[in-house]
Amino acid sequence: MSSETTPGQVSDNGAVGSETLTVTDNRTGQTYEIPISDGTVRAMDFRQMKVDEDDFGLMTYDPAFTNTASCRSAITFIDGDAGILEYRGYPIEQLAEQSTYIEVAYLLIHGELPTKDQLDQWCQEITIHTFVHENVKSFMQGFRHDAHPMGMLCGSVGALSTFYPDANDIQDPENRHIQTIRLIAKMPTLAAFAFRHAMGQPYVYPDNDLPYPGNFLNMMYKMTELKYEPDPRVARALDVLFILHADHEQNCSTNAVRAVGSSQVDPYSAVAAGVAALYGPLHGGANEAVLRMLARIQTKDNVPQFIEGVKAGNEKLMGFGHRVYKNYDPRARIIKAAADDVFEVTGVNPLLEIALELEKIALEDEYFVSRKLYPNVDFYSGLIYEALGLPVSMFPVMFAIPRTSGWIAQWLEMVQDKEQKIARPRQIYTGERTREYVPMGSR
Repeated sequence: MSSETTPGQVSDNGAVGSETLTVTDNRTGQTYEIPISDGTVRAMDFRQMKVDEDDFGLMTYDPAFTNTASCRSAITFIDGDAGILEYRGYPIEQLAEQSTYIEVAYLLIHGELPTKDQLDQWCQEITIHTFVHENVKSFMQGFRHDAHPMGMLCGSVGALSTFYPDANDIQDPENRHIQTIRLIAKMPTLAAFAFRHAMGQPYVYPDNDLPYPGNFLNMMYKMTELKYEPDPRVARALDVLFILHADHEQNCSTNAVRAVGSSQVDPYSAVAAGVAALYGPLHGGANEAVLRMLARIQTKDNVPQFIEGVKAGNEKLMGFGHRVYKNYDPRARIIKAAADDVFEVTGVNPLLEIALELEKIALEDEYFVSRKLYPNVDFYSGLIYEALGLPVSMFPVMFAIPRTSGWIAQWLEMVQDKEQKIARPRQIYTGERTREYVPMGSR
């Protein structure tokens, strides 16, 4: 059968096209030729495989979408086996060394690095939109004193849709642009307000004389001083952290943004869904688990015993291994250097010695090497956040700030993708059928 054969047509001569998959349905004996494109086959091509006319057709079953591509994307490339992460084709190592988060956000949104004039305009647009409406401040003050900062962030981001009702006009490019600017600009403000609320401190307004990371530090830590001057080493380390966390392909929160956004809702509601997904301990809370593990080990001398516990299945090695990376997470190498800059300012985190010893043993031990359990980005990020005096409840919030640019880039790509429809996964029904209703007195 040649590669020109219509999908579902039975072969006459047995010849198979090089870019097709030939499938024989043993239930019927019929052979189908499924086109292969970009290393994938379309799930809908299997619907033609039926045992009779009343049959719905064959479905694919893939819990958690572990082997299903839900979109075409030109934003982030990951090669987990080789330890490669690229934004729009640029290696993360180069961006972390030479770029700023705001420049990377422009790259993610627009697809190209900005010229100086484009970057100046982009920075200006973001800077003038960092303030939030006073009613947003009042809304956040209504949360309990012990409200989780991530819950506050989720609620306040979703609430922004009520302040900008025009945001649901997602087909207008200019409208999409202004909502993009607003989200990137206001997310640090909302995050800082959530932190100050949790600390029982008054909210601090943005200082638009400061660049993006410095302004965030100002809103977090300013007290009685007339002008907050962030330490440039801390500000730069934070900028690098933001770059590393800006996007990471089709992860749980990005999938949530795309799925909710596919209903053509406004971007604030879609991003709030991303924040909610990031709230979960399996996604945004992984670095908190690392800190708890290090604290439980207590001292460097206890590391060998802990390692033996991991091998015996009695302990979990947090911050090592990754669902995508089967090599050293490229972000982990960069963040380790950023941690050194932060500790230069704050003093060395006492847990760092334990972390370094744990990393050293794990990277040399055949048990971990053979299982490709290398340090990931969460292994060091928690140490940095703790050194900055952040409670663990703020860790996923620090993740959400930079990931906003990635979420918006993915949302923009999705709403302009002609192949995308409203997300509607299929199910395999496992319940009972056609039961007779039983009146209350007979139950």
